[in-house]
Amino acid sequence: MNYTLNQLRIFLSVVETSSITRAAAELNLSQPAVSIQLRNFQDQFEIPLTEVIGRKLHVTQFGHEVAESARRILQEVDQIQYKSSAFKGLMTGKLRLSVVSTGIYVMPFFLSSFVQKHPEVSIVMDVTNKQRVVNALEANESDLCLVSIVPEKISVGRLDLLPNKVYLVAPKHAPDSFKELLSGPLPYIYREEGSGTRQVMEGFLTLYEITPNRTIVLSTNEAVKQAVVAGIGYSLMPIIGIRNQLVNEELKIIPVRGLPIETTWSLIWPSAKQHSPVAQALINYINAEKEHIINENFGWYQSF
Repeated sequence: MNYTLNQLRIFLSVVETSSITRAAAELNLSQPAVSIQLRNFQDQFEIPLTEVIGRKLHVTQFGHEVAESARRILQEVDQIQYKSSAFKGLMTGKLRLSVVSTGIYVMPFFLSSFVQKHPEVSIVMDVTNKQRVVNALEANESDLCLVSIVPEKISVGRLDLLPNKVYLVAPKHAPDSFKELLSGPLPYIYREEGSGTRQVMEGFLTLYEITPNRTIVLSTNEAVKQAVVAGIGYSLMPIIGIRNQLVNEELKIIPVRGLPIETTWSLIWPSAKQHSPVAQALINYINAEKEHIINENFGWYQSF
């Protein structure tokens, strides 16, 4: 066999994204280039690595085993590169993060100075819903995952960052009374299944035995925010992502007993995981600088 490290990286990216198109985007390559390298890699095995069923790419069991070996090989290569750079006084490598969608208002602030300090480190950050982040955690596809609700059935290591506060948010002209709001014409806006915010919302509604008359489901926190600003409905939302809208009085918080609901923004990883040097360096950096980062960037947030 005569496969290359580049082919291993391409195949692993295809497996992790389940798509040649998404792998090409992640690797900054053209789709034809990824397809050619994938075919050349496949030609070195008599057993299929992938198959197309109903126009969808599926990875075979053998393909998953090859991908796991590729992951280990590439991790060893990264270790060699790190050691080489370390002798030159540099920190280098790739850091793969999976972040729940609302975490986009949190994670960049904990990365900013670290990235500036270590310009040779590359960051790949997948921003998605909680369920997909948990899937990445279970599959060991990410170095670190950012969540606001730590999964209970998985043994994880964790580094808590700051509180996550969820309030009932309504358009600026909506009634100030929760009772009036519930009995009014506006629908309740949900996040999609698998979202941590939706999980919090459903728990709140169950606790207060509330059954909204009408509902709308949207797939991102940003979409929910814009829908509420537009006066379409109201929702439970993390305050971390609506600062400007509150300041500009485009949204308002409705006072309700039992709110805000507080969870914690936490970086998590499988408890048995052996961190790469870059991931460990980020954990050490955040442990040392967390209070400074919070005070500098989230002082407004702590007053709510």
